[in-house]
Amino acid sequence: MQNKNKTVMKSMNILNLFRLHHKLTLNEIVQLSGIPKTSVHRMVGSLEDMGFITKDREGYYSLGLLLLEFGQLVAERLDLRKIALPIMESLRDNVDEAVNLIIKDNKEALYVEKLDTRHPVRLFTKVGRRSPLYAGACSRAILAFLPDEERDEYLNEIELKPYGQGTIIDKQKLKIILEQSRQNGYAISYSELENNTCSVAAPIFDFTGHVVGGLSVAGPDVRFNKERLPELIKKVKQATAEISKKLGWSG
Repeated sequence: MQNKNKTVMKSMNILNLFRLHHKLTLNEIVQLSGIPKTSVHRMVGSLEDMGFITKDREGYYSLGLLLLEFGQLVAERLDLRKIALPIMESLRDNVDEAVNLIIKDNKEALYVEKLDTRHPVRLFTKVGRRSPLYAGACSRAILAFLPDEERDEYLNEIELKPYGQGTIIDKQKLKIILEQSRQNGYAISYSELENNTCSVAAPIFDFTGHVVGGLSVAGPDVRFNKERLPELIKKVKQATAEISKKLGWSG
């Protein structure tokens, strides 16, 4: 911590509050951040001047459009997203289900691209959403293929919490399922992040053979019956193999 600028860190803590809250007053920011009001007032003023946050007539602060611009630049410059997008479009058109692209960001999974299905009943995930690595097929496809030491360290540190009625919260069971995913090359989840949903996912590898992301098709579980699963597994694995090949993977 001694090598980090404390003011910058506190400012980032304030910005992080808006990941969970659409709008906040100055007093709410003080209460949620635990930072003294004089410091919050100074940092919020600077963030507003730079365009990171904006203030409405009622005195509520929200994220500014500058962050949208930065987010768009990050998305445009993310090579994995560029390479995967046309393959995702083909997969979506082929199976007519939502397709998600996820990467590992520290100890979480981060949605970096999503294509919706044409079905009127769909899942409402969005780019920028985060989820734990242990919950959901796409997240778990990444976790399963991490280096053994990194995966074991994560499992030893993480506290498993339920998100949906199917979330795996038993570590021994999770380890068995992760090993099955490594052997089979894919993962399936039922109601792990949201109830009455299903997802089929497979990992994406770079030229070194390291897992760099996951790709999934997801939707209401009524459309993912046992007769259809083999087809979805096959197509998802074909899509991730194609993306991995474009990233230089030859496995």
